[in-house]
Amino acid sequence: MSEYCKYFTGEYLFGDNFSEEKIARWYDEEAEAYADLYGKNIDTNRCLYGYHKINKLYGYRYLEGKKIFENVLGFGSSWGFEFLPVIDKIKNLTIVESSSQTVSSKLGDIIPVYKIPKISGKLDFPDNSFGLITCFDTLHHIPNVTFVLNELFRVLQPEGYILLREPINSMGDWRTFRAGLTKNERGIPDAYLSKIIYEANMEIIQKHYYSCMTSFFNRIFKLNFINFGGYLLFDKYLSKLFAFNIHYHPCNKLQRISPASVFYILTKKR
Repeated sequence: MSEYCKYFTGEYLFGDNFSEEKIARWYDEEAEAYADLYGKNIDTNRCLYGYHKINKLYGYRYLEGKKIFENVLGFGSSWGFEFLPVIDKIKNLTIVESSSQTVSSKLGDIIPVYKIPKISGKLDFPDNSFGLITCFDTLHHIPNVTFVLNELFRVLQPEGYILLREPINSMGDWRTFRAGLTKNERGIPDAYLSKIIYEANMEIIQKHYYSCMTSFFNRIFKLNFINFGGYLLFDKYLSKLFAFNIHYHPCNKLQRISPASVFYILTKKR
């Protein structure tokens, strides 16, 4: 137990200092894990994607009025449904995705190019390749988060944008089975993620906390509240109110009254 105590404090991130052998084992376990849980139930013809309202509220609306993005990267974007609200702003779309089950042949008028990620996390793109990068709920599925996030910063063009969305609590004890979650996924501590961004000298355009008690409300009312714009505005202010109470691994009900996720818009300084 003592080996894991430091990770539950949020001061360290489990997996971020793994050896190559451990990273390879993690990759094998996670490559198709999400698809095995949910991929077979997705109706690609109807594009059932539940995060459009969140992505617009905290991300895409800040890009309105921006020019066409020549080259866009989706890191862990699966089918790429997240791009549909801005597909008319994209000329070329590359998606780095480990799963062979969750791919799209076409998004709007765009034919996405899929790349299988390297186990090391190294991205096979030159520096300053992309004007827009999205990374939505992907980093918490991989071990070497610091290295991979810095790779995303490297391939971002100066004054380009990264939209980053991640859970910031532990998502329970990842050493045990958790229904609806893959074996290795765990949230990224808020302060730990902030430190990576700060040390990379990235500029924060927007940072918003969200999902304060949303899972509780979903269970009580048997609804998926992230699909309701009015609720998201309520949650936005509730999350701001209880941001002081963030605990990476909450141990009681009071500690759970806090935002569970964070959404960043980042840019690279010239």
